[in-house]
Amino acid sequence: MGCAMCCSTMSRGVAALCVAVLSAMSPGLADADVKAIVGANIVDLERGVAIPDGVVVIDGDRIRAVGTAATTQIPAGAQIIHAQGEWLLPGLMDMHVHLGLVLPGAQGAELAHESEAALSLRMARNARDSLYAGTTTVRLTGESKHAEFAVKAAIDRHELQGPRIFSAGEPLIPTGGHGAEYLANGVDGPAEVTKFVRAQIMAGATWIKLMISKGLADTKGDIAASDMTAAEMSAAVEIAHSHGVKVTAHTGSPAATLAALGAGVDCFEHGYFLDEHVFREIKKSGGWYVPTIVVSQSGALEFFRKIGSPPWYLERAKSVGARHWQALRTAIATGVNIAMGTDQFPFEPNEGTVAAVRETELYVEAGMTPLQALRSAMVNPAQLLGAERDLGAVAPGKYADVIMTSANPLEDIHALRGINFVMAGGEVVRDDNAKR
Repeated sequence: MGCAMCCSTMSRGVAALCVAVLSAMSPGLADADVKAIVGANIVDLERGVAIPDGVVVIDGDRIRAVGTAATTQIPAGAQIIHAQGEWLLPGLMDMHVHLGLVLPGAQGAELAHESEAALSLRMARNARDSLYAGTTTVRLTGESKHAEFAVKAAIDRHELQGPRIFSAGEPLIPTGGHGAEYLANGVDGPAEVTKFVRAQIMAGATWIKLMISKGLADTKGDIAASDMTAAEMSAAVEIAHSHGVKVTAHTGSPAATLAALGAGVDCFEHGYFLDEHVFREIKKSGGWYVPTIVVSQSGALEFFRKIGSPPWYLERAKSVGARHWQALRTAIATGVNIAMGTDQFPFEPNEGTVAAVRETELYVEAGMTPLQALRSAMVNPAQLLGAERDLGAVAPGKYADVIMTSANPLEDIHALRGINFVMAGGEVVRDDNAKR
């Protein structure tokens, strides 16, 4: 028996040696994690061109090589994904998402007493559906009960399918501030602000979200009014920045935005009533704007009606639509840094497509070129997140987070309506042409 065990051990050793030698001679021969997407037009969002008949070699969760078929070697044994004639791009990145979204109305009433377990399951489902629709990265701008950190951990461990998550934890809401009727509020004064920000960072937040003005979901208060003091905003920024954490602000108010800029806030959401002067100041500071234009335009009404939003909410959304649209046009003309964000589920139906795609289309309607709009949805968010090393391009060293469309999005932004393939971290999540 001892001799048999010895022979068995020797056989295993010889076999292992053979595999090692063969792998060294032919890289990727025995590596099931190596894939190659061949035949696609690879869109280069830096130069605004596409590489025809391209090859993308993926090793594990990252891209190893990108180039033309004539110049790029495909490792022996790689899994081949045929994509002749398709257009290959980085995945969409939505910078304003609430996976646990609760809004006024019938659905909001049903969720009023939702348990943490039920919330986590709902968020996991919304994460999966977001990824399937082509959104491979999200920034969560205010959730409740820190449930998103459990969802993020499960996605990172590959136990759940979902986009890469960057989160602001719970939003900081002063007494009576935006969201006070649905989320915990009453964080007042620099001392309370400091303690609250520290708690979010301890929970895992890489952003802090401040509610500095009212919003669409509030029954009382002027959206253009300011809800936080300069001292409170400065306290939040001081603690966040000392930990390498950025700060963003929900705002519809020019006055509140200028005060937040003075305090060092990095990014601004919505900006319903912002004007040219405010955008020029944001640009001068190097700050960012996340428009969420889709939430105040006609397409969002489909979603609001579906969840049973009351008439006052629909009217409030309509009332800011024209001003919000003008703010977006002004921001584009001013040249402020813009990153795509929806304030809806990225996969939510909206005017014949999904919210993340419709948001990007609206940027073109408001004055961007298709290339600028694509960059706002796929490149700029990586810069906003400080994740350029990992995200934002189909390039060697980046995560293999890619989508494909059947038409050229550089010529027509509506090509994004034809997303037919989604890969996240080298894993094929969706392939409408499964017979490839």
